[in-house]
Amino acid sequence: MLFYMVVVMRMSFKRAFFSLISFVLVLCLLSGVGCDLLSDSSETSGEEASSGDNGITPINPEWEGPSLNGQSQPLTSIADVVAKVKPSVVAITVEIVNFGFTEQGGGSGWIIDESGIVVTNAHVVSGAVSITVTLDDGRVIPVDISTVAVDIQTDLAVMKVDVDELLPAVSVGDSTKLRIGDWVVAIGNSLGFGTRATLGIVSQNDVKIGDELGQPLKLIETDAAINPGNSGGPLVNMAGEVIGINEAKIQDVGVEGVGWAIASTDALPIIQELINKGYVVRPWLGVGTETVTPTHVFWYRLSVSEGVRITSVSSGSPAEIAGLQQGDVVVRFCRVEVTTDYQMVRAIHTAEIGETVEIVYWRGDTRYTTQATLIESPPPGS
Repeated sequence: MLFYMVVVMRMSFKRAFFSLISFVLVLCLLSGVGCDLLSDSSETSGEEASSGDNGITPINPEWEGPSLNGQSQPLTSIADVVAKVKPSVVAITVEIVNFGFTEQGGGSGWIIDESGIVVTNAHVVSGAVSITVTLDDGRVIPVDISTVAVDIQTDLAVMKVDVDELLPAVSVGDSTKLRIGDWVVAIGNSLGFGTRATLGIVSQNDVKIGDELGQPLKLIETDAAINPGNSGGPLVNMAGEVIGINEAKIQDVGVEGVGWAIASTDALPIIQELINKGYVVRPWLGVGTETVTPTHVFWYRLSVSEGVRITSVSSGSPAEIAGLQQGDVVVRFCRVEVTTDYQMVRAIHTAEIGETVEIVYWRGDTRYTTQATLIESPPPGS
């Protein structure tokens, strides 16, 4: 059996801490225990905590994203592409407190609006107590944490850089126009050594790896090198347009040239909602979930070997009204069999607000069926 590690590319500046985390992740993979590298994929955590800290201030409720009208005329060389995009790419440095110790980490981002709105990955900035952005001209700008909005489910985040002048914004391209074999360039703060570019092709478009990565959006696979520090940086086409947000790679002996970027066409609606509202509104059931594993079956004496175990139920939620309880194992949601927490979260989010869904679950040795009416996800911290 082939084991490999999917690694999100936030860079830690303390190798000992990174090595510890890597060791834990390997243990998780080898033991079969669920280990989501991006986030807690529970429906409660993914939606109630879908944004930043409490009291977040939306960056611009009136902002409208760019329209995608196909690909512009390609530039004549890779150097021209880099020269066009590089002024809009930023290096991000964060401080995160873990077990009482302050750790530094970093990643990349790109300016989507000349007012200073920056797009990055949620895993780059989530939990940060301080964030600074280094512009291409070398200026280091502190970021007001209250402007940081994250969506854990899609690993996207936005924040605002306050400067007195307009900043160079990069154009966004239509990722649906990409073909396998098209040239792409990944640009970012690779390894913390400053902004640099790597070249590759589109290896595969429309990739879905939700169970492995917890990512519901479509991904672009590329062989362009994506290293620690590249997270959140742009993947651009030969017209110098952002067609992806660099996110993760497979890291294992004998595996080379497999990296992923979130497709721009899928990302834009999430980015717009984060800028407009500070969080993403989705259908909401109000449960925390985890994939049933052999360990759960043994420990909790479960009657089924596959399904999604409920770890928590929010007070007053549709789940509570429907009679669901902690410890129940859901095996069918809205006429779809569910065997992983990602599948259930995905099923909830693809339903409609106000839709009544059928839920089949086990409690002890008894199989039950109930119905729940999904509501709008509450604002973070409510």
